[in-house]
Amino acid sequence: MPAPSRPWAVVVPVKGGSSAKSRLADPARPALATAFALDTIMAALATVGVERVVVVTSDPVVATLVRALDPGDRVVDLVPDPGVGLDAAARAGVDRARAEHFHRVAVLLGDHPSLTSTELEIALAAAATHRGAFVPDAAGTGTAMVALAAADADPTTNFGGGSAARHAAQGLARLDLDLPGLRLDVDEVTDLEAALAVGVGQHTARALGGYPDDRAGDDPLHR
Repeated sequence: MPAPSRPWAVVVPVKGGSSAKSRLADPARPALATAFALDTIMAALATVGVERVVVVTSDPVVATLVRALDPGDRVVDLVPDPGVGLDAAARAGVDRARAEHFHRVAVLLGDHPSLTSTELEIALAAAATHRGAFVPDAAGTGTAMVALAAADADPTTNFGGGSAARHAAQGLARLDLDLPGLRLDVDEVTDLEAALAVGVGQHTARALGGYPDDRAGDDPLHR
């Protein structure tokens, strides 16, 4: 698939810390939450057409690990989390990307351990045909990603429970794509089980004690 004519910036809000993923009943919850985020960010970094990944976080551990993914500081941009909720964090990332003159900006939550760069490339290519679009989560009621292809598209993100209906009402095009890694966001143990069935990235596999990844395909990030 050819690269889009205009590059994308992908914003990834990451809460981090001991309160991250509070509904995930697992003793390794904080480490797993960080691993999910790192695998999400790695997939974005490897995606054709993505030239900037804006990570919004105030967690020092996450920030240090993210910097290690891009030691040359060429692609990853770290932005402090305003600390007043997910939508504010997403908006801070969008504002930074637009300040850096990216017309196309996507917001991808940092809890997609099964995401591949191929899936994200497909989703962004589909979103590029609309002023603004969103990909619903696997349940169809939440939102996995919001993509704003027009520079003046409304940056209001409206994440949270029932967000798919809000994004549709906002005028964003709904993209019901067959991309399980993108649409699987992990909040609970059952979500994690579903992600494991699809295959997870290297950070999540390591956090789970080296759970074998049976994913087929050519994405080196998920071997």
